[in-house]
Amino acid sequence: MLFAAAKRLEAEKLIALALAVLTPLPAVAQTPPTATVAIDPAVRTQSEALIPVLAGKPGYATLFAPAFRQAVPEPQWTALAQQLRTTLGAPQRIATLVPNGRWAATLTVAYQRGTATMLVAIDPAAPHAIAGLRITGTTASDDSAAKVTADLARLPGETHLGVYALGDAAPAPILAVKDDAKAPLGSAFKLWVLAELARQVATGTHRWDEVVPVGTPSLPSGILQGWPRGTPVTVQTLATLMISISDNTATDTLIALLGRANVDAMAARYGGIGPVLTTREAFALKSDPALTAAWAKGDAAARRALLTAQADRIATATIDPMMFSSGPVANDSVEWFAAPRDMARLLGDLRDAGPVVRALLAVNHGVDPVTSARFGYVGFKGGSEPGVIALNLLAQAKDGRWYAVCASWHRRDAAVDEAAFVALVTRALGLVAG
Repeated sequence: MLFAAAKRLEAEKLIALALAVLTPLPAVAQTPPTATVAIDPAVRTQSEALIPVLAGKPGYATLFAPAFRQAVPEPQWTALAQQLRTTLGAPQRIATLVPNGRWAATLTVAYQRGTATMLVAIDPAAPHAIAGLRITGTTASDDSAAKVTADLARLPGETHLGVYALGDAAPAPILAVKDDAKAPLGSAFKLWVLAELARQVATGTHRWDEVVPVGTPSLPSGILQGWPRGTPVTVQTLATLMISISDNTATDTLIALLGRANVDAMAARYGGIGPVLTTREAFALKSDPALTAAWAKGDAAARRALLTAQADRIATATIDPMMFSSGPVANDSVEWFAAPRDMARLLGDLRDAGPVVRALLAVNHGVDPVTSARFGYVGFKGGSEPGVIALNLLAQAKDGRWYAVCASWHRRDAAVDEAAFVALVTRALGLVAG
């Protein structure tokens, strides 16, 4: 996402009821399985032992490792397990267990009225207590568009949602809640940059394998901000980092390569309003109250003049990565805006922009593995900062039909519950799994 300080949870691995467990093995539960490492039998044993504890029976103290119990005290665990039972009924069995290396797995837990998907990691040392657990998805067997809409309406602030069938014409809404109103995008604006890059590659202006130097560093998220400036990388590498891990420095490097005017024109095609800020510009404006105020009151011409006048200052500014520690900062002005309906059009066009674009959109599916497995293809780009979350999913059902799910939630006064929102959007996607 755009602002690493705001990333309390990774949007692609969040859901309502999410238990982002602080564990000594945080990477293990997300490591893909390898052909050379067999899962240890203790993983299944401990996963089976989880069922009665989820049902509210004793066992918390012996099943979970000390680090887990410190991160998630028993009252918090009890409340979470009860919330799952209230929503889905009693837990019944481990329906599926997919290895994620020797000591971790993705579980599907069958409940009376649905399923919950969980990532579990166990301590390699005996007695192999559960050291990490993250609930990454729930599916109610009786879910519906009406229930999703009702739950969306309960969220404070502004919410927008669109579920669309994608064909050869304009996206056809299946479920629409204020989907024609512009809302903050966070890092989802990077889809505009990807679309312009794809256009320029198609016209021969640039190539996917073209090597360019890494530009001025921005703040995380991403990794390129720590690389030496000028490091040669391919255009496709920049695009993949920009979309899959929301690398801000990769994004700014691409905007400079493509030309701001061209990115502005692409944004305008999909409901955006220029000038399109680089991530460094956004950080710099948010860091300075005077610049924030000038941006907020200016029209497009005034904003372009501001960026030109302040270009040197922005390029050399030392930006405080803790600027968001107190909550939302100008997320209703220093931002990028578009409506879900426009983002769906964009996803539809990106679907048709060639295999490279589809492949890099799918590096990060944005939903839990079980939900993703219900589709033939899932591509994703989200965005977040304090008070903002935007999620955009491109999916092909196994019957071949294409869909877009585009949603956002915006609060000016407080942070949003990213976990709850990702759960809602995952449920909306599940409605068209078919």
